[in-house]
Amino acid sequence: MKRNIAIIAGGDSSEIVVSLKSAEGIYSFIDKDKYNLYIAIVKKGEWTVQLPDGEHVPIDKNDFSFHEKGIVKHFDFAYITIHGTPGEDGRLQGYFDMIGMPYSSCGMLVSAITFNKYACKNYLHNFGVKIAGSIRLFKGQSVSDEEAIAELGLPVFVKPNDGGSSFGVTKVKEASALQPAIEKAFKEGNEVLLESFIAGTEVTCGCYKVGGYGDLRKEVVFPVTEVVTSNEFFDYNAKYNGQVQEITPARISLGLTEKIQRETSRIYDILGAKGLIRVDYIIPADEEPILLEVNTTPGMTVTSFIPQQVRAAGLDIKDVMTDIIENEFN
Repeated sequence: MKRNIAIIAGGDSSEIVVSLKSAEGIYSFIDKDKYNLYIAIVKKGEWTVQLPDGEHVPIDKNDFSFHEKGIVKHFDFAYITIHGTPGEDGRLQGYFDMIGMPYSSCGMLVSAITFNKYACKNYLHNFGVKIAGSIRLFKGQSVSDEEAIAELGLPVFVKPNDGGSSFGVTKVKEASALQPAIEKAFKEGNEVLLESFIAGTEVTCGCYKVGGYGDLRKEVVFPVTEVVTSNEFFDYNAKYNGQVQEITPARISLGLTEKIQRETSRIYDILGAKGLIRVDYIIPADEEPILLEVNTTPGMTVTSFIPQQVRAAGLDIKDVMTDIIENEFN
């Protein structure tokens, strides 16, 4: 019998549009000869499943079941593609752990750590991962222009500490723009991160590992992608509206490529990650990569980085999806 797979999209943040696009991509990638696919929309106050005829029916939150033509149906696996809360920050993972539902992404703790940019970077810094200087603000806290610039310089990035897809992010070039940028970022989350600007080449690298540990473990680290945008930074329009040039493999040396791939694999293991992750870096003049972000539910539209890297590696995205799913049953 085919397993029933829930592709879980939606969420409670500004990133819902991105999530729905990723769900469409994943639906197109997964082998429909092996699995029955449903898109489940999970957002505040409303959990529904879209049936093949387009009808939306409610999900029973007690066991994540639903009714189709009067028959109760249960899912065997959840592919989480919510960017933001509750699918990227560990909340949904904790729920699935409690009801015993296998899922695609990192577990609750790893998801919570990686979703908080400040916590993740400082945790990984203990293991020798290079990071940029930063200041974290909680709601109600403030920092003066003088303090921030003395510590971080200009330009400085101001962003929500617990968000993604570049919503609420500003590249601040002058002191007068700092406080408005902080206010903007707080509209997207409860914590704000101020981070030093580092000039360099932006790259990203995906990775997944399946099959337990030892000789049976399958480790796949994808080719590196170079991100070139004429915008101030890799913002929402660059990511999703084509205002960027994405070059895979990146135009960097073989040695630097291998360094990025080794560091990505190492970060995967330090975190105890699961499923697909993507790690973003900036490469400054000294060619010592600096961590930008760890993405545990990376974008999966047809044009997103991971599908691009899968193609560049000569792999079939359908096989990658099958690896991720079947890993939970082996």
